[in-house]
Amino acid sequence: MIEYIAETGSTNSDLLERLKAGERIAEGQWLVADRQTAGRGRQGRRWNGGLGNFMGSTVVHRLPGDPPAPTLALLAGMALHEATVPLVPDASRLHLKWPNDLLYMKAKLAGILLEGQGDAVVVGIGVNLAEAPDLPDRETLSFAAFGPAPDRNLFAGSLAGMFARELERWRTYGLEPLLRRWQAAGLPKGTPLKVHDGTAVAVDGKVAGLAEDGSLLLLLPNGATRPIHAGDVMIADQGT
Repeated sequence: MIEYIAETGSTNSDLLERLKAGERIAEGQWLVADRQTAGRGRQGRRWNGGLGNFMGSTVVHRLPGDPPAPTLALLAGMALHEATVPLVPDASRLHLKWPNDLLYMKAKLAGILLEGQGDAVVVGIGVNLAEAPDLPDRETLSFAAFGPAPDRNLFAGSLAGMFARELERWRTYGLEPLLRRWQAAGLPKGTPLKVHDGTAVAVDGKVAGLAEDGSLLLLLPNGATRPIHAGDVMIADQGT
């Protein structure tokens, strides 16, 4: 159920347009591009991918009783983490950064973008398998830094399988097990962060875990804990 195409602007945009046109896209179906010319990440950042990288999107149809749709970012993160653990030399250095990035130490390996269309959510994932983009505001890394670049198609199959498994768990068991596993894979508690939450002033704090709804808990310098429901989160000491 993986459809491969040579080039497109954005796999997310393609699936959103299909949904708007009334096409029924089954869960488990993925659209994967060799190249993207208008890829994007959160906060409107450009994220164009080159040959050998993974650039793909899938659709989740929200059902009554599902956990909140934004927690699909955490679900996708767990699927990414599980699919990439075998690809790194030291899994203890592989971490999820709330809400949607995969890091090795402090360098970004992959990102996630959720976009809604009616009762459907398009989940887009970009993974630096062969090369990493040069970004002005954060360190990046590709899996090719650890050895031969992983085969894109084999990786696509692995990720699709992990995502399907995580989606079934999310629906069957709810948020609590996902949050527990995500926190174990996430940045360690006490990691210093800088959060831009849409206000004029950035908020400094440290990782304190996740709240019951999946929001980030930020330990402030005054000892209070603040939930972060949305925002741009960076590791404070290196701006990643």
